[in-house]
Parts: sequence; structure tokens; C-alpha cells
Amino acid sequence: MSEKEHRVSRRQFLNYTLTGVGGFMAAGIIMPMARFALDPILEKEAGTEKVAVAQVKDITTEPKRFDYKVKQVDGWHKSDEPKSAWVFKNESGDIIALSPICKHLGCTVNWNANKDHPNQFYCPCHGGRYEKDGTNIPGTPPLAPLDVYESQIKDGTLYLGKAKPRGGAK
Repeated sequence: MSEKEHRVSRRQFLNYTLTGVGGFMAAGIIMPMARFALDPILEKEAGTEKVAVAQVKDITTEPKRFDYKVKQVDGWHKSDEPKSAWVFKNESGDIIALSPICKHLGCTVNWNANKDHPNQFYCPCHGGRYEKDGTNIPGTPPLAPLDVYESQIKDGTLYLGKAKPRGGAK
């Protein structure tokens, strides 16, 4: 082979150089965008672990509101989200933890807050009512019972996880 066949022309050299530089620039732009899109998906979901809420000795048969915080990750922003639960012991001694969020429009329900309807959860926004066990009362706005938190008792402490729906209207 002659020397002329192995030589790179000025035009080929510029073409290779510009293609290489363009490729590095494209990678420099695309990689951060790909990481931005994929990184939150690949990370472990925050808030899936159970959180200590109350001591079992403090829980009675009367629903009591317990406030606590859950670690939350929104993209790269980490924060403590305030939450609350209505916790009580039922007749068989099991601990029940109900979500305070009304299933009608998301307002907060309170226990024994309406004098006309004692011993019920009452939503002041639209008059929604629930029995002590969280089931919705027919003829009131809520279409479903209050959600129940996943719970676990360990070393005399109540731990709560995510709230789970309990089905349709009764």
C-alpha cells in the first residue's frame, strides 16, 4: 500500500474531529437529563418503613389522635411530612389505627366533634359521619370507610405504615 492511501485528508480530519466533539457535547447534555429522569425511579422508596407513633399503654378504647412525622423524598428534596392517626382498642383488645382523611373530599375528621351525633367521627366540611370502627354511615356524603393504617407492635410501641383502603360503601 502506498503512503497516499493511509493519509487522512483535511476534510476527513475535520469531519472526524467535529463528529467526536459533537458526540462528547451530546453526551454531556443527555447524561444529566437521563440521570434526572431515572435516578428517582431507581432509588428505594422513602416512607415505606413503619414509624413509631405511640406507646401501647397510652392507647385506650376511646379513639385518640396521635400526630407523627414520616420521612418523604420528592425527587431530591427530603422532608418530614406530618401525619396523624386515630388510634384505639376495639372490644377484642386489638389496636385499630384509622386515617383521619374523609373519603368524601379529603377533609379531616374528628372524633366526637358533633354534639348531635356523639361517639362518631364527624367531617365538618360536608357533614360526613363514620362509626367508631371507621365504617361510613349510610345517607352521609362519604362513599367508603376510613382507611386503616398497617400496624405493628414491637417492644410496647405501636408502629404505623401506609394507610390502606377498606372497600366500598356500606
